[in-house]
Amino acid sequence: MEWLTHSQTGIRQAARYLLGMRLAIVTIQLVALAVAESMITLAYEAEALLLCLGYAVLATLGWLWFTRRPPASSLAVSAGLLADIVLIGSWLFLTGGYTNPLVSLLLLPIAVAIILVPLGQSIAITISGIAAYTALVLWHTPITHGQHNDNLAQLHLFGMWATFALTAAILLLVVGALARRLRSQQLQLAQFRENRLRDEQIIALGLSAAAVGHRLGTPLNTMTLLLDEIRSETGRNSPTEQTGALQEDLDTMEQQIQLCSQHLQQLTRAAVEARSARQETLTVEDWLLRLRESATLLWPSGPIHWQQPFPKAPVAVDATLDQAVLNLLANALTASPAWVGVAARSGAPGRIEIVVEDHGEGLEAALEGAPGEEIVDSRNGLGVGLFLSNATIQRLGGTLRARADENGTTMVIDLPEADSNGDSA
Repeated sequence: MEWLTHSQTGIRQAARYLLGMRLAIVTIQLVALAVAESMITLAYEAEALLLCLGYAVLATLGWLWFTRRPPASSLAVSAGLLADIVLIGSWLFLTGGYTNPLVSLLLLPIAVAIILVPLGQSIAITISGIAAYTALVLWHTPITHGQHNDNLAQLHLFGMWATFALTAAILLLVVGALARRLRSQQLQLAQFRENRLRDEQIIALGLSAAAVGHRLGTPLNTMTLLLDEIRSETGRNSPTEQTGALQEDLDTMEQQIQLCSQHLQQLTRAAVEARSARQETLTVEDWLLRLRESATLLWPSGPIHWQQPFPKAPVAVDATLDQAVLNLLANALTASPAWVGVAARSGAPGRIEIVVEDHGEGLEAALEGAPGEEIVDSRNGLGVGLFLSNATIQRLGGTLRARADENGTTMVIDLPEADSNGDSA
């Protein structure tokens, strides 16, 4: 799997871990030289020390390059790891070759390559590491000019233990951190894909609603014209006692046609506002009072109990959020025609909760998982209201939770408070 090293952002993120690994290797080499020199006289101590210092300088320069001017290809990372193998192998060549217990340091660039770079490049780095070890077996310099067999044996045994402990620690800190970051990015990618699929569904529903709204305009205009003609024909040809009853029916029909036209106009306004992403900052109290006025117009006799007082914390709202809450109220009134309650309270720090309760059977089918994650069956509607409400709330940084029991259904809208500039906290 190709990781983020194929982008400049990924290389910049990996640079810190590579620098940590390289400086840790240099530190191990310097400590090993100091311990070895205390027990024996190294044949190439000065050369090995200069190589360590040069390795540290190159590691720092590589970190600066990757963070300030990161290349766009993973080949740069692979080249750097190959340079690590060459430098580590050169240091081992000067300090005993394959007899040096620190020879397992060659595994570190290979382990990092397996995580950071594509498979083909990691295979090439692995082969290079094996080739470097083979070369150390065939060609190496003596670790000392004198005879220190006892000290060499003790130094080798101690070096084997130290190498194992230090290599395990570096793998845990560097490779483990990279693996955790990779898993986190994979989870973020999966979440992004889910959100994208949900947004595509919403766009499809919005396009369908816009198309239906456009097509409904013509028949509504036709019905208005026909209604006027029926009124005129009725006034000329029908008896007076029949005209009064028919006029009442025609008035009712006209009211319903006007109501449909108003809904279509509201749909158009909501689409324009959503396109411009226009939000306003209101206190929770002012926002809920505005929603109460809208709910009173939609359901004049609806038994909605607005449980005041409301918090005065600011929230960022728009027309789509208003419609999302009204959708939840419509569901609650359908399930519980006798009583619906609306309340607001402070939640976690910086959060506000809007609670919609009812005493009906609720939305058990929708509550089997997270509410509004998919379109559900509906006996009295199209089944998309809860889905769209949840999507709108999530778009504004909120969450929708639900609980259904024998007493009814409780829907909780968790929204972030807005700061003084109107942005969500």
